[in-house]
Amino acid sequence: MKKLILQMQLTMDGFVAGPNDELDWMNTEMDAKQLDFLKELTEGMDTILMGRKMTHGFTTYWENVVDNQPESPEYPYAKIFVDTPKIVFSKTVQSLPGRNVTVNNGELVEAVNNLKNQPGKGLIAYGGANFVSELIKHNLIDELYLFINPVSLGEGKRIFLDRKNFKLVSSTACGNGVLVNKYARE
Repeated sequence: MKKLILQMQLTMDGFVAGPNDELDWMNTEMDAKQLDFLKELTEGMDTILMGRKMTHGFTTYWENVVDNQPESPEYPYAKIFVDTPKIVFSKTVQSLPGRNVTVNNGELVEAVNNLKNQPGKGLIAYGGANFVSELIKHNLIDELYLFINPVSLGEGKRIFLDRKNFKLVSSTACGNGVLVNKYARE
């Protein structure tokens, strides 16, 4: 059975976005240790899962790196992100622009469990907040890579809406102040 891994940026006080979906708090300076985590995550996946609201920003960013920034240290990962099939869960649209993007309008739990039962590498979820909250609520995520940025917002959007227990597998401090915590579902 495939694992579903979550990779998500968070603030120190547990927000994944500001109250109006602001993401300007994320540390955009990539550290070598963060790039190592990206490598580990991208090599272990064959499908990306996302919610509709996050898709445009994700596909636009990574496609721009592939098309216009071949010298970027993110280029090898951008290429993987662009080339990897992306399944976007939405109740409101039938299709979205972007390379290798498919929209799934079905029931989330059933669809994710069906994907987990397919042969191949793992699945990775990147967000947004509402989509990830549903994955967590239904115990669909097996491992979490939480990139904790050294900033607090005081208010914003969360992904943990009720109590869940996880086991800390590892914690790595990056040179840019980001702390990467890997958790497994108990």
